[in-house]
Amino acid sequence: MVKFDTLTVIVPVFNEARTLPRVLDLLRELRLANGIGQEIIVVDDGSTDGSGAVVRAYAGQHPALRLRLLALPANRGKGAALRAGIREATGDYVIVQDADLEYDPEEYNLLIKPVLKGFADVVFGSRFMGGQPHRILFFWHSIGNAVLTFCSNMTTDLNLTDMETGYKLFRRDIIQGLDLRENRFGFEPEVTAKVARVPGVRIYEVGISYYGRTYAEGKKIGWRDGFRALYCIAKYGLLGA
Repeated sequence: MVKFDTLTVIVPVFNEARTLPRVLDLLRELRLANGIGQEIIVVDDGSTDGSGAVVRAYAGQHPALRLRLLALPANRGKGAALRAGIREATGDYVIVQDADLEYDPEEYNLLIKPVLKGFADVVFGSRFMGGQPHRILFFWHSIGNAVLTFCSNMTTDLNLTDMETGYKLFRRDIIQGLDLRENRFGFEPEVTAKVARVPGVRIYEVGISYYGRTYAEGKKIGWRDGFRALYCIAKYGLLGA
């Protein structure tokens, strides 16, 4: 059994004041396998809706919770927010938790399992494998995800089913050792390409649930991000930038 004391949860936030309390409640109530503790780092990426104030108030109401707020002075994108959180992480492993309730923190234990068994250094949570529930939404989004994952796999020689997943668990020294540059949603193909080149890295994939949002419900990623992802696949995967 691998020694694993603390999981750092990085929550990138841009105008998510409505859903933040529920996300923080889920994290506070979560019980991880083997008594693993949590360090929660919320990165406020220049929100204008009071998201930072929500986090500060929540921390005041729950002083026993290891909750920190990093406030960026201006909106720079999810990738920039994640880089800020990754630099500050102190846990043995690091995972990203979006604040939009599309992913269920209860499933961290699914990603942790191959780590505790000594098999994995990095675990991807796939929305497209296993028997977990996922909301049926956009046909062209699913085609886009499949194309991006296929192109990414060709350049990394991995066999992932969901490169764009929001749930990726990393050993902290691995993720902190990567030279990450993308500011927006290009983070996913960039980190996949770069982690695939880490010597001896062991990458696993497990099935997870997905409770997707519509654009009316606040979904932010769009078709321009898809083209940027293709560019990032070519830049970081094919050219090895």
